[in-house]
Amino acid sequence: MTAYAFVWITKYYTDYKYEPVRSLALASSTGHGTNIIAGVSLGLESTALPVLVISVAIVSAFWLGGLFGTAVATMGMLSTAGYVLTMDMFGPIADNAGGIVEMSQQPESVREITDLLDAVGNTTKATTKGFAIGSAALASFLLFSAYMDEVSTFSQEALTQIAIPEVFVGGLLGSMLIFLFSAWACSAVGRTAQEVVNEVRRQFIERPGIMEYKEKPDYGRCVAIVASASLREMIKPGALAIISPMVVGQPLLGAKVVAAMLMFATVSGILMALFLNTAGGAWDNAKKYIETGVLGGKGSECHKAAVTGDTVGDPFKDTAGPSLHVLIKMLATITLVMAPIFL
Repeated sequence: MTAYAFVWITKYYTDYKYEPVRSLALASSTGHGTNIIAGVSLGLESTALPVLVISVAIVSAFWLGGLFGTAVATMGMLSTAGYVLTMDMFGPIADNAGGIVEMSQQPESVREITDLLDAVGNTTKATTKGFAIGSAALASFLLFSAYMDEVSTFSQEALTQIAIPEVFVGGLLGSMLIFLFSAWACSAVGRTAQEVVNEVRRQFIERPGIMEYKEKPDYGRCVAIVASASLREMIKPGALAIISPMVVGQPLLGAKVVAAMLMFATVSGILMALFLNTAGGAWDNAKKYIETGVLGGKGSECHKAAVTGDTVGDPFKDTAGPSLHVLIKMLATITLVMAPIFL
């Protein structure tokens, strides 16, 4: 039921058949700035309903069967992983098909078909990311409970006292971790994009025949830049996710602080991921909606503003947002494994 609710909520906020994306497209008609403001506010608003759904899911599952009930609910969401992967793959396939159509100079009628498929793909991608966040929230609740049990077993006392400065500090550190991780992920995309743009400009200057289809560009150079950056740029965020709980959990601060860090990082991570995923999908489909011919269509000032929004939305929905699902689960797993060392 949680998965089903997530599908409908995400569809409402990212499909251009509904009001939110149409309002975002309309905001593009007054400039680039208003497009960004509308996209950010849409993303922030979109966190409310999913949080209510997750809250009801955790409380009702726990009420029906304790931690075991929550585990069953989590497995219920994860059991449809095959369908979720299929929906996730549809988006990139449709997107790349559109790129091939454009590069091979197919008729406009062909591009119109791939644009429709691409718009559907944006919605399915956003849906699967919402689904991933829902399952991450349920799984993290289980892992957090398991961490508390393990600490209690090793220390022979329950973790009860939380109104202490160290625990508050742990919560702040957990929330900060999410924001810092997202910042590094987005800046990695920005730096790599600049490298690619500079490379493309260099090729256009040195080989003017490219734009007239008389010369072939050096595609390999651009692919090499992106491939190497995708590996290199993730070292720092990955190290942050692994080292942070280990440093915070040293005897200086201890197991209670790690518990606070884990709880706050999970809560902040869920909200941040929902914001990034939904805003990114909405920006993309607002552009697609304008490309169907409304508000001036392709090439208009409104379309240019929507392209700016889509450029901002890409690192949101394709890099930082999906990475946070992994970060939440990874933090929970590392703290659980390292629990005996924290004591």
